Amino acid sequence: MAKNILTKENFEKLNQVIEKYKGTKGALMPVLHEAQKIFGALTIEVQKVISKELNVPLAEIYGVATFYSQFSLEPKGDYVIGVCLGTACYVKGAQAIIDRICKELNIEVGGTSPDGKFTLQATRCIGACGLAPVITINEDVYGKLVESDIPDILKKY
Repeated sequence: MAKNILTKENFEKLNQVIEKYKGTKGALMPVLHEAQKIFGALTIEVQKVISKELNVPLAEIYGVATFYSQFSLEPKGDYVIGVCLGTACYVKGAQAIIDRICKELNIEVGGTSPDGKFTLQATRCIGACGLAPVITINEDVYGKLVESDIPDILKKY
């Protein structure tokens, strides 16, 4: 089961961050960054607190949180798997790699496993075309993959 991120302790940390930046011009971005670190995501509950405390409309916060790719509205797993879908990777079998990961972890692209361990994302070119097809798991890079490599790679995590 996924871990609960909406704890009283995390909201107390968020309030300390908000107090630090309150009244500062351009406070929203640093508060959102800190909130993402604390909670792992900018859920609607977190956005509502920031909106109220910074006196910024919720629609504006939602707009910023959905515009910038570093922000997430849902918690990500401990391990974020990125499957490159750039041209070289796609041509060399990235779709089969995604399909195998989906099957092994029983998740869809964009989803997080029920235990909160893995999140699967389709990514744009990561610049490792010579290693196509490529996946990343957090900071680890795996290249020249075939579908049958996936179970052993996942076992490491």
